[in-house]
Amino acid sequence: MSQLFNALWIEEDAAQHFQRRIIQRSIDDLPAGEVLIEVHWSSLNYKDALSATGNKGVTRHYPHTPGIDAAGIIVETQHPDWQVGDPVIVTGHDLGMNTSGGYGRYVRVPASWLVRCPENLSLQTAMLYGTAGLTAAISVYRLRQHAILPQNGEILVTGASGGVGSIGVGLLAHLGYRVVAATGKPEAKPLLERLGAHRIIGREELIDLSPRPLLKARWAGVLDTVGGDILATALKSVDYAGAVTCCGLVSAAEFATSVFPFILRGITLIGVESVEFPADERAILWTLMANEWRFPELESLMTVTDLETLNTVYIDKILHGQVQGRVVVKLA
Repeated sequence: MSQLFNALWIEEDAAQHFQRRIIQRSIDDLPAGEVLIEVHWSSLNYKDALSATGNKGVTRHYPHTPGIDAAGIIVETQHPDWQVGDPVIVTGHDLGMNTSGGYGRYVRVPASWLVRCPENLSLQTAMLYGTAGLTAAISVYRLRQHAILPQNGEILVTGASGGVGSIGVGLLAHLGYRVVAATGKPEAKPLLERLGAHRIIGREELIDLSPRPLLKARWAGVLDTVGGDILATALKSVDYAGAVTCCGLVSAAEFATSVFPFILRGITLIGVESVEFPADERAILWTLMANEWRFPELESLMTVTDLETLNTVYIDKILHGQVQGRVVVKLA
């Protein structure tokens, strides 16, 4: 098949400067894989913006098409479990990092990367969730596995106006939790109120740089998306037998803490990653997100754009912290 399609293309020149533009690619140039998917929708994540600006910690080799999320229809398959016409979701694994990603009309991937799109979920809404939604869902799933339930007390969500944070707020509120949403963006307050936040606080309230090993217990659990000093303070502020999920580093990758929250309050720090999350649990969570865990205000998080505007506007916006909620990219 020699069909051409539009794709975002990132190139490195001889001076090691990176340029991005929309080009036409050939399906024949895609990497090997068992399944060819026509991408209808993708989404914008911070990692995509890093890849699109030449971050070699995300993408080692250029030229490259980013996009760690894709939802579309199978058009060719060499695997018996999948049929032409099946609606599928691909998130994580190596998509958009070192494998040509969802910012092109077609992707070719291993069959093991696919999740069947649930019947009650459109491809567009699947990308409204995307990696951010899956990460938020894994965080909630892990908190519930550690018996952090609505009756235990308030749940703190940090970075609440971002993709993971905003979906986390909506999901937890929908499940009956009293959510305290922390954000450095006062303009995000109306959005967080619509999503069901019980209280909204500024992120400066969550930074304690004192040498005290423990603070007053405030939270039954924490969904942290930012890391750094905010995560360190959250660990000192969790109630007995509480749990903290950690999935991001927007504030900082490093944080300083002590063993006291763990040995005196018995708290648990849970690392969350969605890239290699097991396929069986991944399918369970996508079904939950399509049904019982789908919250009424989900669509209010969505900004729809096309490939051209993604390139000229939204990639730079997310790098500068100017995106609230989720940007969904229409390919078809």
